[in-house]
Amino acid sequence: MQWTLVVPLKPLAQAKSRLSDTADDGLRPGLALAFAQDTVAAALECPAVRDVVVVTNDGLASRELAALGAAIVPDEPRDGLNAAYAHAAAVVNASRRAACVAALNADLPALRPPELARVLDTAAAFPRAFLADAARTGTTLLTAARGRELRPLFGPDSRIRHRTSGAVELSLDAVDSVRQDVDTGDDLRAALALGVGPHTAAVAARMLTTEQ
Repeated sequence: MQWTLVVPLKPLAQAKSRLSDTADDGLRPGLALAFAQDTVAAALECPAVRDVVVVTNDGLASRELAALGAAIVPDEPRDGLNAAYAHAAAVVNASRRAACVAALNADLPALRPPELARVLDTAAAFPRAFLADAARTGTTLLTAARGRELRPLFGPDSRIRHRTSGAVELSLDAVDSVRQDVDTGDDLRAALALGVGPHTAAVAARMLTTEQ
């Protein structure tokens, strides 16, 4: 089974405000873009992924992620993360009926294609499934099998909300790169310890140079 991944991305100037203790206003947009570039690039290398659809209204992000091979869908609802996910899933299903759709966070800079493949292959056994984040309170990936509604409930305590909605929680070890999203400085340090992709590594190197 192959999946279409939908990945939402805020306008870069508004992204990653919780990293203000680690990266200043001049660095955060580039960091958010780098996270998305490494996430999308790794996802496109995953054998379980058919394609990646990025939902964004940011012009620079659209150009850079399209250059990697992602399809770009404008965020027409402009009503937050879950509306963006639902809109992208609807666009995918309108163009290709009965697609297998997975919602993936855009801030997984340490993402490893084999680990993502393992998660998606496991999720294929269920109508809807999700993977909790490293903190075990949020969600980094939500899947919907062919003919199933995605019903995204991302945000604070989304692990509980997705479970309550009937999605099956995937209990997998050794998929840390799929769990490690980045919202805070501690998250970024954890991702760097796992080993991030080249775009994030380059921005992180500039951050270290700036601090010296």
